[in-house]
Amino acid sequence: MTAGAPATAPPAAWRDPRRPLWPLALLVPALPFASWLAWRGGAGSWAWWLAPVVVFGVIPVVDLLVGDDRRNPPEEAVPRLARDGYYRWLTYLYLPAQYAGLVLGCAVWASGGLRPLGAAGLVATLAVVDGIAINTAHELGHKREKLERWLSKVALAPTGYGHFHVEHNRGHHVRVATPADPASSRLGESFYAFWPRTVAGSLRSAWRLEAGRFRVRGRSPWTYRNEILTAWAMTLVLFAALAAAYGPQVLPFLLLQAVFGFSLLEVVNYLEHYGLARRRNPAGRYEKVDARHSWNSDRTVTNVFLFQLQRHSDHHANPLRRYQTLRSFDCSPQLPAGYATMVVAALVPPVWRRVMDHRVLAHYGGDLESANVHPPARARLRRLAG
Repeated sequence: MTAGAPATAPPAAWRDPRRPLWPLALLVPALPFASWLAWRGGAGSWAWWLAPVVVFGVIPVVDLLVGDDRRNPPEEAVPRLARDGYYRWLTYLYLPAQYAGLVLGCAVWASGGLRPLGAAGLVATLAVVDGIAINTAHELGHKREKLERWLSKVALAPTGYGHFHVEHNRGHHVRVATPADPASSRLGESFYAFWPRTVAGSLRSAWRLEAGRFRVRGRSPWTYRNEILTAWAMTLVLFAALAAAYGPQVLPFLLLQAVFGFSLLEVVNYLEHYGLARRRNPAGRYEKVDARHSWNSDRTVTNVFLFQLQRHSDHHANPLRRYQTLRSFDCSPQLPAGYATMVVAALVPPVWRRVMDHRVLAHYGGDLESANVHPPARARLRRLAG
């Protein structure tokens, strides 16, 4: 998958130009502690809104000012870059910071000292941390090493979204950019229509995949070897331990931050493949996934904070590539901004349609039938296509 790639640096003595920036990915799980310090220092309830303000306010502005970075590592340097433990440890370190923030949130919630505004901000802050942790789980869960796959489930436990580990790898990556994929949003579909379809559909798909794995072996899926059940058990143990330590009053907090956390994942899913479709070949099979089937963004700052999740086209074409080796391709459809900005746009359907619908149609040369279309929106989209 090299055609259409921007020019790469020469391999001789090549060094990753982003290397000093990658630790910034650990800023997000540090934000609950910054909020706590500000709150204790007398900043009031607004202190607990720091994480949403930074992620959806400050980062988009800095992203715009810094701009894009389309540089790719030379292929000769990729094996060395992939083996470098520096990048792996950054993903590992997100997890203890994530869990420490969750414990802090429970302690503050249980103290009873929060006003409604502060309580809502605490939920939002931990939802941002644990929602972005699903991206860390995404990076770890694609790897062959057992430790990383286990750590992926650990990162998913605070949001109760352990089935993502099964559905994403064995479902979404197989069916991406087709009408059969619950995690691929359709042209003209709002996020609020997509959310129930993807949440319920992904759960059903994950269970079918895992139950099918046991059925072909003639075994029951109700076993500790079932990856979904073990992941959910991790969530139950985590929540039970926190409730035992801080009282049952923390359970509403844990449930709320979990729902908003996995909803952050789903709004990212929404923008990653919006309206994109794979064609069927003469045999009736879908074409192979390539760089045309995912929206891409080379905004520097958000890519650093999300372990280059925005180079999603290369990720889907080459799922085992580590984040530091992902490439940008000219043939990939490009988002007009980074994920932090596009998430906000997706939450306002008229803005999203104005920004994205014509880009999907342009990607297919105005041919509406080549896109993955939301049936109720077809008439409106025909008028837009002219």
